[in-house]
Amino acid sequence: MSEMVRLDRLAKRFGPVRAVEGVSFRLERGEVLGFLGPNGAGKSTTMRMLTGFIPPSGGTATVMGHDVVRRPIEAKRHLGYLPEGAPLYGDMTPSGLLAFCAAMRGIHGRECERLVGAAVERTQLAEVLHRPIETLSKGFKRRVGLATAILHDPPVLVLDEPTDGLDPNQKHEVRRLIGEMAEDKAIIISTHILEEVDAVCTRAVVIARGRVVADARPDELKRRSRYHNAVRITLNANAAPQLEQRLRHIDGVAAVETAGKVNGVATLLVVPRDGQDLAHPVGEAVRRQNVVVDEMLVEQGHLDDVFRELTLGHHPQAH
Repeated sequence: MSEMVRLDRLAKRFGPVRAVEGVSFRLERGEVLGFLGPNGAGKSTTMRMLTGFIPPSGGTATVMGHDVVRRPIEAKRHLGYLPEGAPLYGDMTPSGLLAFCAAMRGIHGRECERLVGAAVERTQLAEVLHRPIETLSKGFKRRVGLATAILHDPPVLVLDEPTDGLDPNQKHEVRRLIGEMAEDKAIIISTHILEEVDAVCTRAVVIARGRVVADARPDELKRRSRYHNAVRITLNANAAPQLEQRLRHIDGVAAVETAGKVNGVATLLVVPRDGQDLAHPVGEAVRRQNVVVDEMLVEQGHLDDVFRELTLGHHPQAH
């Protein structure tokens, strides 16, 4: 793989406010990076600096080797950007807007027809192609914005909340599209929706208060969760109390939590100490208790727990 994006100690200050402080990471071909953080963490500001919309107060950002400040035109030729809440020309149609965007990029004739057609097909806009954008639903407007970002088939995509306003089916289609495009591109998805990371990302960078606090694969982040290797057991509620007592005495068990009781069915969550593998001893305890369970599974870990710990603690982690 080759490096396509580099942020090196990127910083932004608005007067006395330090919005971004020394954000650094690299992105290579084939990677889909989830850029995560709570509201106000500096995600959108970082994306705006990377895409050349606002200048950094310090540090550098490069796209395909081109510095976004010193060589902005070259950098933007290789970049597709979908801002959060991207404004659109409401009185234009998607067809007219895409043709206009192509012309602004110097794309004309058959090449324009080919690229517009590909963007329309990928974002499934055919049914609204000739309707005024102002009459479209929020989901369709978001897809029009996405179509303008991928129109020129750029090697680098920066997508700020790409599934915002989409229904579950539309989210699935956008995620499928991102997966299809990822093989020969570098894609950054700025989001606060953790399910996006599980769905499409190969890596995640988490920031809090303008600083990077984690840079790891999603599965690596899950292993930091206290629920990594936790065993979830679903069984008859009447049998749960006795089994719970037996489970608490297993070596390596940190806690046994009752996740809920619904319609006579209880769920026990056996939480390990230091992520130990408890599947075998828990299974043996169930067998000895002679309990019939409806389901028993081992959890990978909860990203939301790790996210809260990282962003509330604000402790920078080694990359």
